[in-house]
Amino acid sequence: MTSAPPRPTPTDPDDPVDPCGTADPGAVVQGGGYRITVLTSRMIRVERDEEDRFTDAPTQVVLRRRLDVPRYRVTVGAGGLDLWTDHLHLHYDEGPLHAAGLSVTLLGQARTAHETTWRYSDAVEVGPTGNLGGTTRTLDAVDGAAPLDPGLVSRTGIAVIDDSDSLLLTPDGWVAPRQTQGQDLYVLAYGTDHRAAVREWFTVTGASPLLPRWVLGNWWSRFHRYTDAEYLTLMDRFAEQGMPFSVAVVDMDWHLTDIDPTLGTGWTGYTWNRDLFPDPPAFLAELRRRGLRTTLNVHPADGVRRHEEAYPDVARDLGLDPADGLAVAFDIGSPTFVEAYLRRLHHPQEAAGVDFWWLDWQSGTASRRAGLDPLWMLNHVHYRDAGRDGRRPLTFSRYAGLGSHRYPVGFSGDTIISWDSLAFQPSFTATAANVGYFWWSHDIGGHFFGTKDVELATRWVQLGALSPVNRLHSSNNPFTSKEPWRFGPRAEAIMRRFLRLRHQLVPYLYSAMWAAHTDGVGPVRPMYHDHPTQVPAYEVPHQYLLGADLIVVPVTSPMDRSTHLAQTDAWLPEGRWFDLLTGRVYRGGRSLRLYRTLDQVPVLARAGAVLPLAVDPMADPGLDPAALALRLVPGADGGCVVLEDDGRGAVSVADRYETAVEVRWLDGGRTAVLRVHPPTGDGVLRRRDLTVEVLGARLGRALLDGREVPVQHGVAVEIGPPLDRVALGEVDLTQGLELRLEEVVPHRSDQRAEVFALLDEAEIAFATKDAAWSAAQRLDGLDLVAALHALDLPGNLLGGLLEVLGADAGP
Repeated sequence: MTSAPPRPTPTDPDDPVDPCGTADPGAVVQGGGYRITVLTSRMIRVERDEEDRFTDAPTQVVLRRRLDVPRYRVTVGAGGLDLWTDHLHLHYDEGPLHAAGLSVTLLGQARTAHETTWRYSDAVEVGPTGNLGGTTRTLDAVDGAAPLDPGLVSRTGIAVIDDSDSLLLTPDGWVAPRQTQGQDLYVLAYGTDHRAAVREWFTVTGASPLLPRWVLGNWWSRFHRYTDAEYLTLMDRFAEQGMPFSVAVVDMDWHLTDIDPTLGTGWTGYTWNRDLFPDPPAFLAELRRRGLRTTLNVHPADGVRRHEEAYPDVARDLGLDPADGLAVAFDIGSPTFVEAYLRRLHHPQEAAGVDFWWLDWQSGTASRRAGLDPLWMLNHVHYRDAGRDGRRPLTFSRYAGLGSHRYPVGFSGDTIISWDSLAFQPSFTATAANVGYFWWSHDIGGHFFGTKDVELATRWVQLGALSPVNRLHSSNNPFTSKEPWRFGPRAEAIMRRFLRLRHQLVPYLYSAMWAAHTDGVGPVRPMYHDHPTQVPAYEVPHQYLLGADLIVVPVTSPMDRSTHLAQTDAWLPEGRWFDLLTGRVYRGGRSLRLYRTLDQVPVLARAGAVLPLAVDPMADPGLDPAALALRLVPGADGGCVVLEDDGRGAVSVADRYETAVEVRWLDGGRTAVLRVHPPTGDGVLRRRDLTVEVLGARLGRALLDGREVPVQHGVAVEIGPPLDRVALGEVDLTQGLELRLEEVVPHRSDQRAEVFALLDEAEIAFATKDAAWSAAQRLDGLDLVAALHALDLPGNLLGGLLEVLGADAGP
């Protein structure tokens, strides 16, 4: 029998002391100058070395190769070697690798391309008809799209990873050169099963790690010479205005930057500027008292120079006399330097209250150690060091190639403030799931250049709130800062609502993080990951799946100045989809164009979803919420599993808390039975303040374990239409509970009111508005559509009106 599909190993993903680096001998086929390893039925390793020197140690990319051996068959004849698994056929002529000598053909797998065979030396073309791309090192100074490195998935069904140049990982966590100069390839033949390609890649490279829960809250970041009082005052103002943040980023001006020019520039530094921060531990403690975790920016490229407080100790550690004042060069390939670098420069700051480091790369791509990318090594050593003493590790740095998914969070670089930059970020973020790099953090609002554009800033915050990590950021230009109140009352109110929505989504997003950790499912991923055989799923790169049940269609182009509507194209899979912000219901299985005012962006929930939300957006997102709202999306049976943990250190599946929720719709949708199963896991919250909300429906009555409880009708929410709510108060979930909702009636939105609002907002002739409104009051269906067409309305407005009139009435 074919073995079960392997899963990522949700343990320490970067521990090189791993006997699993060597594959099971039963998976290996070896001959003169080559070795082939059948890792899974769809992933084959091919090594070629004329002197039969092959690599069993972990590398910078691949950590494990000892997996369950799948079923396979091999024959060797005059024409060479042929190997079959349940999914592929590999042919190899047993000689030096060349185009006709090595090929892999898909067998009986779903695919979207006519060509099913990969041949060695086939050109890798990243694009919609070839390799679907992965991500890239940085978006520094990029204005719009940037080319992407190849990913693990392809429209041809086969992708190839060349690991020949990566260094080895030694048992002490360091790197060593390979003993071979041969070729080391991994052929991934997954057809259209893109999620399996990522999931099984994690089995050999390590799982996507769990981040601290508070990472999912909002981050504040600005390149600015703050004083401690100024920074704390700003944090207090955010809190007073109901704008929640969980991470305080202090950019490079925390340290001395105005230094003796003979020492070089002030970009690199490790000594607090006490003119700005007289008492750093007290400042960090005040941030923590406000519920904020702190990261400091470092540019380590210039090493350690004599003006640094830690210089004497670092110099002595490196065998230098501090009295000579010689600079200690940055040498990330030296264990001696790295030990001093971490122990002298970073650990004392962490003891004072720094939670993690922003490694702002200025170190190029070459180091003193041959073949070692300094960015990769910085990420590697910092991530390992951050996990000491049983802590949950975290870094914040740029992408350094395949395997970098083990070192989140990613910093995408200093982007230009423009609509083109905004338009690229949704597809860039989603496509990174093709290499398992799930946790990009962008400069929300853009870093520099550009012009002030209130609409652009607002749309960018909306995207950030619905992204893996939401970090508002700007350059040191005094006019580019991203405080919401700098953009006028309307934009400020919209930004506030989306910042608050972000914190409410943390329970949903953290459950998605667990799915990424255990099953390799991207929390943000392209539509084709879940719908690989649907051609339209490949044609909406800007649209993405968020977690298990949401589709986000970002608005990334300006609105029409006369209609005040922006438009964005979408494709919806089969089923029914509820827009959380407008309340409209859409029939799936089709492409459509959506129109939105500035305060709206399409966020579509699948029928049957149950969305776990934090009730209080100002509560600490690092804690499992004591007050939880379950928002039901009618139209189909469904549910969710709320996944949590104690937030400390590395955890396994056995340490996970689970609260399973299921809902069944009966009587043609007129009755819903919601069951919350007893929570599992030592330490799970068993008493919670629980609220149940239903989208797009009016509730007749509610019965909690057979006892009637009050229903609140038409409750206003911060984002989205009013909804019906059942507030259960604090409940004991030890035995679970059952809530029965009866006399459920679909809520029919007032289409004419929406039509009036769109017409009222539009800056067009009053006579045209009046004619359109008159038609909307008198006519229905095709007669109304024809009348609107006859009025020669602006295309954007006509599209918006037809969208409202064409939306489904309810569940």
